[in-house]
Amino acid sequence: MDRTEVWRTARRDAKIAAEITAELTSAAGRRTLEAWRNEAARRAEMRRALKPNVRDAQRARNAARRHDPQRLLAETHRAERELAQAKRAVPLPLWLLALEIAAALTLTAVVGLPHVPETAWLWTAVAVSAALIAGLVWLAFAVARRDEKPSELVPTAEEKQLLARLQPEHWGEHAEARGLAGTLTGRPGLTISGVTVAVRLDGTWTAGKLRSATEHVRALLGCRTDLLMEIKASTHGGWADLVLRTRSAADGIELTGWAPGDPWGIDTITGELVHVPLGRRMLIAGTSGAGKSWSTRALLAEASERPDHRLVVIDPKRVEAINWQHRARVAITPDDVLDLTDELVAEMHERLGLIPRGRDTVAISEELPRITVFVDEGAEVISMSRAKEYRRALENLVTVARMARAAEIILIWATQKPTQDAKGGIDPQISAQITYRAALALSTSAESRVVFGEDATEKGWHAHDLPMPGVAMLRWGPKAKPNPIKTRAFSPADVIALPDRPVWQRELADAPARPALTLVKGGSDYELAPPAAAAPADAVPAPAPAAEGTDAKVLDAVRTLTPPVRQTDVVAATGLPKGTVSKAVKRLVTSGLLVRLDDGTVALPTAKEA
Repeated sequence: MDRTEVWRTARRDAKIAAEITAELTSAAGRRTLEAWRNEAARRAEMRRALKPNVRDAQRARNAARRHDPQRLLAETHRAERELAQAKRAVPLPLWLLALEIAAALTLTAVVGLPHVPETAWLWTAVAVSAALIAGLVWLAFAVARRDEKPSELVPTAEEKQLLARLQPEHWGEHAEARGLAGTLTGRPGLTISGVTVAVRLDGTWTAGKLRSATEHVRALLGCRTDLLMEIKASTHGGWADLVLRTRSAADGIELTGWAPGDPWGIDTITGELVHVPLGRRMLIAGTSGAGKSWSTRALLAEASERPDHRLVVIDPKRVEAINWQHRARVAITPDDVLDLTDELVAEMHERLGLIPRGRDTVAISEELPRITVFVDEGAEVISMSRAKEYRRALENLVTVARMARAAEIILIWATQKPTQDAKGGIDPQISAQITYRAALALSTSAESRVVFGEDATEKGWHAHDLPMPGVAMLRWGPKAKPNPIKTRAFSPADVIALPDRPVWQRELADAPARPALTLVKGGSDYELAPPAAAAPADAVPAPAPAAEGTDAKVLDAVRTLTPPVRQTDVVAATGLPKGTVSKAVKRLVTSGLLVRLDDGTVALPTAKEA
């Protein structure tokens, strides 16, 4: 086969492959054309931004040569090097780059091809033909399987106005009048999260200084005062990134209700689903009306759904706790909170003794479930603990925060006022143990720093700028980004509609009979009396002893009060101290004369229970 026949075969095969893939590759061709246009625009923008550097370097070089015509000084050579570097940094226009490449290939072909042997021509033609056919087939296959990209974003009327005013021509004309002389925008763009643009910073401008001039930027653009604006340092020195959150990546996504495995929210910048894993100590803060309760309920539903999980809700305000009575242990009154936290600490110490050597945490199971302790309003618990008789409740919660993670007793602390002063909503020792920190809209930047750390303002964790309701930030480690998150909304009616789940109660093993100590008359030593004989299994239990003294007063008060009877009602009826009433109620419940209900109230036993 001669060379002419080889090239004829190659052209025929290429034509057949091109006809087969013409329709499939048309979309790819349009995308390629769009990519070339974008690259050309990018190069043009870079040339506009970098040409002033070339002019400055050229003026410095010319001045150095005037002072040193013989080019003997080091300053002259330095100026020449800086000019060369500035020129290299300016990209060529795309058409000129393509022309240079074509000229180089043509020169190579004219000079080199006449020296190529005929055998090399034949094998080169075969290789090119095979590569061309294989490439076209691969391209057709890739295009056929590629998912359709979403349609291009269509700017709204507001976005059209912002895009026009962010153009460098408009910005440069009005920047000086607005106190922004020395700044210049690049070409703005529209993304799924809003309008973005790069801002060149000349002179003494920095990203932080531009951030402090946010009101001047708003005035120049004429944008809404409630429009979220972000200004941060760019990846290159002398530039800042300006973002106007005119839209959200979560738009159109339904985040109501809950089902097991549903995400907590969605990142409004990237569109990624956000999950909060169970078993993490967590702080949730948000001012009144920010949607803290609605955003938290999905986490609590997840923490009480599985057979090896239990939920405990401590809510001195009562409003949230009563929604969870059918699937959580709740504590409302100060006495209930104190009793419950005492049980949690006792459970923690018992579980810590079960952790074998070589493990960090106890293995959870249906018999030993993970317990999630949710404190709905930390400020109320702290206020309650200022009373001497309830001080131990806060101490117990501090112990749970510091030591109970290994025992799989996990604390979630929620508050409207995340400050650590005398009237604050979070204890400093508890805050120090928190690993996951979430905040909806807060009142001040100081509160943002309490939740997210002292570097919150510097790193962009501005929870005090979040819109309300239902938008949060979540910080869990160094890789977390301060992106607003649209959280799942879960109403009280949705909680009540959830199916019943087991409620945690601490199970105490029967204590062995202890020998009594008796004093031997006429001596100074004690001797142990033998334990009482165990009752037969079929023996009829003796009736509960009658109440006497303080217990009788408490029992009479419960009989006269209208259900539901709270311990505070008993205190008011008897005039006894809170601690005395609490101890009396415990004795009466133990003896069977009273029954403690799931909501913390007490009642007389029914005939069946008696």
